[in-house]
Amino acid sequence: MEAAGGEEGPDVVGAAATEASFSGFTRSNISSAKVDAQLQKASNLKTEGNAFYRERNMRSAIGRYHRSLLVLRGLDSDVMTVMKGYGPEAPVLTPAQEDLLRNTQVDCYNNLAACLLLKEKVDYTRVQEYCLRVLQRRPGDVKALYRAGVATLELGDAQTAKQYLTQASRGQPQDANVRKHLQKAEEKLSRELQKERAMYRGMFSTSVKSSGSEEKLNQSNGASEAV
Repeated sequence: MEAAGGEEGPDVVGAAATEASFSGFTRSNISSAKVDAQLQKASNLKTEGNAFYRERNMRSAIGRYHRSLLVLRGLDSDVMTVMKGYGPEAPVLTPAQEDLLRNTQVDCYNNLAACLLLKEKVDYTRVQEYCLRVLQRRPGDVKALYRAGVATLELGDAQTAKQYLTQASRGQPQDANVRKHLQKAEEKLSRELQKERAMYRGMFSTSVKSSGSEEKLNQSNGASEAV
């Protein structure tokens, strides 16, 4: 995914950014105050991203959300466990710090999906990926369900898209966009079912014709033998 302002995304920066954030520290001596400072920095970057999003400056918004996720990466025990041996270990977080980290991560992924859907050329695979990350933490998030449904429908899986959009419609039954895309998914499934039925009818018709021809041939052969 393109990051704003020439900034690299989390997958590009990776361990280098994490190590830079906590250079010189170990798991045992990263103070709670330092963790709070990192969490606040990530939260501030997300807030800046939200402001750019409202201004429809998608490039800058995407950049801020990426930077927020990079800051959180060095605190995330799930990420650092995978990277064990390549950099410093993640600090032990309090329950409140863990909640703030996860909520900020989820918000950033949700907002990144929203940004991508507004781009001229949409990367639906990436939109779907971000939405699924959100849904892992917030299974009932209506925005993530809707965006996952839109992306999945565009990727050709109308059945799964319908499932996401049906769940979204339960949370937002009056939302016109949810209803519109749910209808699109249902129409696509209906067309696919009609094509499948037509294909089977064609196969059955061919089979019947072939069977009839063989029967006529056998009857003809039998008549010749009798003569």
